[in-house]
Amino acid sequence: MKIVSAHFTVSAPDLKSCPPPTRPEFAFIGRSNVGKSSLINLLAARSSLAKVSDTPGKTKLINFFSINDAWTLVDLPGYGYAKVGQQDRLDFNEAVADFLESRETVLGVFVLIDSRHPPQRLDLEFIRWLEDCATPYVLVFTKTDKQSAARTQENIELFKQSIAEWRSELPAIFSTSVKTKSGRSEILRFIEQTLKTHKGA
Repeated sequence: MKIVSAHFTVSAPDLKSCPPPTRPEFAFIGRSNVGKSSLINLLAARSSLAKVSDTPGKTKLINFFSINDAWTLVDLPGYGYAKVGQQDRLDFNEAVADFLESRETVLGVFVLIDSRHPPQRLDLEFIRWLEDCATPYVLVFTKTDKQSAARTQENIELFKQSIAEWRSELPAIFSTSVKTKSGRSEILRFIEQTLKTHKGA
């Protein structure tokens, strides 16, 4: 997929403020400081499409970006350090929970994971919550340039083992580095294929 155009459209504080669901959407979410804004900029080939900050948790609103005037990239607030169990839904982020549970145009959620760490409880809890919502998702391991390929693969394998406890078929998994631009073409190819499948459904 070639990115011809990418521009910010609107920010929304909650589901009812979101724009009409008229195009296919792909949402990006992860813990604070996982490199989400940098990855979005890499995918869109725009250096400042999403604001990059040194302050974790800077994204507070649901941000929408139009890509190729054909689909929408949705930048969701990170899930910080709150609990995400169903009983703690409001502690998690009500706007994000509403969006992921109810937005019918979301074709997939890209869950960003820092590749430098073994499985973290918060990431696993969030993914389990997505499973309960029956929301389609893929995993994106970020910052792979900051350590050896062997260490990255080791942490990914540990993550696979953790989610295999409740999921028989693993989701698609991508490894990325904003510095080396690795993973960009694979993610865009996945989005392109998903759009084709959706269009043909």
